[in-house]
Amino acid sequence: MSALEKLNSRLADVNALGAAVAMMEWDQQTYMPRGGAEARAQHTGILSRMAHELFTADDTRDMLEKAKGEASSEDDIAMIRVTERDLDIRTKIPASLVEEKMRLGALGHERWVEARAENSFKTFAPTLERLFDICRQEAECLGYTDHIYDALTDQYEEGATKKSWDAMFGSIREPIVDLVRRIKESPVHPDDSFLTGKWDSALQSQFTEHISKAVGFDFNRGRQDVAPHPFCTGWSIGDVRLTTRYKDYLGSAIFGTLHESGHGMYEQGSPMQWDLTPLAGGVSLGVHESQSRTWENIVGRSRSFWSKYLPELKSTFSALPDVPLDQFYRAINKVQPSFIRVEADEVTYNLHIMVRFEVECAILTGELKVNDLPEFWNAKYKDYLGVTPATDSVGCLQDVHWSQGSVGYFPTYSMGNILSYQIWECLERDLGDTSALIAAGNFKPILDWLIEKVYSQGRKYTPAQLMTRVTGRPLDAQPYIKGITRKYEDIYELSPAAV
Repeated sequence: MSALEKLNSRLADVNALGAAVAMMEWDQQTYMPRGGAEARAQHTGILSRMAHELFTADDTRDMLEKAKGEASSEDDIAMIRVTERDLDIRTKIPASLVEEKMRLGALGHERWVEARAENSFKTFAPTLERLFDICRQEAECLGYTDHIYDALTDQYEEGATKKSWDAMFGSIREPIVDLVRRIKESPVHPDDSFLTGKWDSALQSQFTEHISKAVGFDFNRGRQDVAPHPFCTGWSIGDVRLTTRYKDYLGSAIFGTLHESGHGMYEQGSPMQWDLTPLAGGVSLGVHESQSRTWENIVGRSRSFWSKYLPELKSTFSALPDVPLDQFYRAINKVQPSFIRVEADEVTYNLHIMVRFEVECAILTGELKVNDLPEFWNAKYKDYLGVTPATDSVGCLQDVHWSQGSVGYFPTYSMGNILSYQIWECLERDLGDTSALIAAGNFKPILDWLIEKVYSQGRKYTPAQLMTRVTGRPLDAQPYIKGITRKYEDIYELSPAAV
């Protein structure tokens, strides 16, 4: 057996252990009885430690070094590069810390669910404080030059730093704040009250799976279930899992499903020959989020999409008033500062992310104590969005990420918003009238273009390299600013902004 074959065999073993953990995590959030939390925490902790020890073993490094001399194809060379980066990161973190983080993350999820249900931040605070302590230890193990945040966020978005996130937010803050101000001053006030009611969950499941299948998610290689916080996961190109949730606001499940379908189609779009290897899947969370936001917002919140699917929605839900298309379109794009990030409108969404970014940086540096988080959070929401959460459940307890120790993740959501428009600009240049395709329910040319340019590339290139190959330039906020400004000037009948 060659060194390259030995390395691939080792990576397959590591992948299998990771898949077992992912399956357990999916089950915990969908079907596991609450009483299984303690055992599940132990199982995922042990399996994660085993995967870490196997991957970071001395002979893995030896296999990698020998395989470098045998790699000749572009795919093999890319696989070596990706494996080396992953190994360099993982080698710096002790197996004991990996096990503790996974164990506490599994327990933390259950404690977060309970705390959110009971609106009791103080019962979750000790767990959250320990998770941030673990993240600080991780950062110190990984090392950083400028800011502690750099070491953590680089794991989610290769090359990202606090400084780069500051620059990204700086490029969109003023235009967004100005657009929000202009919308507030507009005499147009879309009414979306007709979307709130008691909607049958079985019918919501039926309709959301229908539109997910229509845009291109392959249910022969995936499924959709219900979770407290929507997410997408999977353990092979042939098995990708979506989740959604059903609430009184009908759009919650619809746009949640379209969002997760975007993630799912990205995962399903990797070449089958890369299945179960480090090259399969999304290249970064920012690029991944660009696809969920593309299908949720650019496609799913378009007038064209609902010219096709509004009649079907009305026939599915008899209690839905017979509103005209234009009224429905304005309603689903209503801009209104709110508390919940995942249900925020397209314009104010990034303000939610800025709050979380500032919270993470402040806690990591010790500027903010975990026990003071609710007060800090509420002050930021008042400052950025003009609203103050009435409870911690709709405030600092709303997101699942910190309960699992995912710190450094949130800025990738804003990056995804920006990249979605940057990529879409190039897609439209190649395909022409995408509105006509969407209105006809013909999503195949759009999905095929994205598969060819983005999904099928997996992790073959770095995120920056991929974006330059697809769009000809690195991250650029101008298409995003131009796109949402034009869209919401139309919806709210605003005069064009001065250039």
